[in-house]
Amino acid sequence: MPQNVDKILDHAPLFREPEYKQMLAEKAKLENMPPAEKVTEIADWTKSWDYREKNFARTSLSVNPAKACQPLGAVFVASGFERTMSFVHGSQGCVAYYRSHLSRHFKEPSSAVSSSMTEDAAVFGGLNNMVDGLANTYKLYDPKMIAVSTTCMAEVIGDDLHAFIETAKEKGSVPKEYDVPFAHTPAFVGSHVTGYDNMLKGILEHFWKGKTAVPNTSINIIPGFDGFAVGNNRELKRILGLMGVEYTILSDVSDQFDTPSDGEFRMYDGGTKIEAARDAVNAAATISLQEYCTPKTLEYCNGFGQKTAALNYPLGVAGTDQLLQTISELSGKPIPQELEMERGRLIDAMADSQSWLHGKTYAIYGDPDFVYGMARFIMETGGEPKHCLATNGTKAWEAKMQELFDSSPFGVGCKAWGGKDLWHMRSLLATEKVDLLIGNSYGKYLERDTDTPLIRLMFPIFDRHHHHRFPVWGYQGALRVLVTLLDKIFDKLDDDTMDPGVTDYSFDLTR
Repeated sequence: MPQNVDKILDHAPLFREPEYKQMLAEKAKLENMPPAEKVTEIADWTKSWDYREKNFARTSLSVNPAKACQPLGAVFVASGFERTMSFVHGSQGCVAYYRSHLSRHFKEPSSAVSSSMTEDAAVFGGLNNMVDGLANTYKLYDPKMIAVSTTCMAEVIGDDLHAFIETAKEKGSVPKEYDVPFAHTPAFVGSHVTGYDNMLKGILEHFWKGKTAVPNTSINIIPGFDGFAVGNNRELKRILGLMGVEYTILSDVSDQFDTPSDGEFRMYDGGTKIEAARDAVNAAATISLQEYCTPKTLEYCNGFGQKTAALNYPLGVAGTDQLLQTISELSGKPIPQELEMERGRLIDAMADSQSWLHGKTYAIYGDPDFVYGMARFIMETGGEPKHCLATNGTKAWEAKMQELFDSSPFGVGCKAWGGKDLWHMRSLLATEKVDLLIGNSYGKYLERDTDTPLIRLMFPIFDRHHHHRFPVWGYQGALRVLVTLLDKIFDKLDDDTMDPGVTDYSFDLTR
């Protein structure tokens, strides 16, 4: 065998060795696989218009949806508060999924605990699990706050979080006045953005309920569920600092998912201070940077007399313009010249590369706010976002996307697909080809099947490292996205013109 102590092969080259090729061929015989010609025939048919019509006619099956479940969003938002441990009332396996999803994307440990519900709790309820679990969490991990959410199991049997938490406090699991906000986050409805909204509202409700707001000049900023939160939140703070705005970011995960290696393990790092979250009830306004992540939370904030505004992922020129104008209007602070200069430099860079970007066609998928913000920026570059898909997008989102398409000549022929999954996207890419695909790591299978170059700009990104450390929001972030688009275009052009004497007439040194 090729693998020995003197020649250690990684799995990528290992399975190309003759011995492994033979082993896999024998395995196929045992599995009674159909002939290769038949496999190819069916695979080609699944890329036809006939199959596309059948694919889009399905109503009861989802194949690789571009979304996750509610508790993932709840765990994410809880991690953005000071020394907060996320406690998920449900099975261990579910919580392992949330931890692994976040740690694989951010390349950082993601701490969350489970009430470890099993068969007996599914029959008799999970009260004992809650009582013991809160006690263990409080004693073992020394959190300043425990944020409780739920999985499918707890929701199906109807466990009452408020009653369970109060009972646990009466039994001494945690002190009576200890902060244990909660949210019901049933995983079988909504998505991770719904869970984000429910948990954030639950935390604010815990701190604000029964209070009378005493308005000040501060502004609350809600980033929303964002895989680029490390870079984006820091860019957001820089912008707010330049404007001289007093603010509170509600759920700031930028330090929690970017801890340094300096010899000290940090189970908790950074995050919105508990006192700041408590005092945020007195803010003059609350701005959500992702509308579809925060409808319930913004409604709750509005009930305390706060002005509210909802944006759609502030990416690109118009997206950043809207962000700065909204902050300026609500805070009374002017937009500084430094940011105006950054805007001009971004537009100059877009103009410099306009000939390479104009007319390029794109497919975009991900969360509703991301897809909207990305499509808006694509049209600013002269590109055409032909297929825009959000599994957790609604009919109202589709209508909003159509208004965006109608606002630009580059939106002609573009369509938004709410409630569709990545198997639908495969049919779109096979029947109506585009130049580039924008999404997350799951798009690599679409890239392989349809030969559509993939650009990773959406959570989760598992197979590339450290993208989340750089911003995509603001003018500076848009510049990075611009370079990312151009690099993929140029890499594809180089790949297509690399054959000496055949295609290398355009293998140019200067682009």
